[in-house]
Amino acid sequence: MEKLTSLIREIPDFPRPGILFKDITPLLEDADAFHFAVTEMATRAKGLRPTKIVSIESRGFIFGAPLAYELHCGLVIVRKPNKLPHKTTKIEYALEYGVDRLEMHVNSLQKGDRVIIVDDLLATGGTAAATAELVSRTGASVEALLFLCELPALHGRQKLKDYDVVSLVSF
Repeated sequence: MEKLTSLIREIPDFPRPGILFKDITPLLEDADAFHFAVTEMATRAKGLRPTKIVSIESRGFIFGAPLAYELHCGLVIVRKPNKLPHKTTKIEYALEYGVDRLEMHVNSLQKGDRVIIVDDLLATGGTAAATAELVSRTGASVEALLFLCELPALHGRQKLKDYDVVSLVSF
């Protein structure tokens, strides 16, 4: 995991002052590291027998698609408002300053689906918690939330305490 950590660079004051952005693009550009990260995620997810991977816009798509392929299960995408072309189900959730919304196609998940939610980063946990609620409303079960990296100082796991949370690396 040390190699993964070493390939995630920190960009100060991006996208605004005071934020230390974790840039995963060097990891994605390294074929061996990217392959290792996806393989490690698949290894951790395989025993959960998922039927669907739910990936969160937009960097969650980067890991969700190859993970769904590797685990031979469907891929469901959760997006920001007005990005999906078919009828959607929506959830609003609180941000530090304001609210945001996520959407998913209404028929993407069925009762009985076993879901792993995938994103690149667990920070405050708000987006992941909202996605878990959106999934739960369909009757599908959230088996785990899987992240490339986590910022434990932001206490995102506290918002996800009812779920199994797995992160490959922490900062």
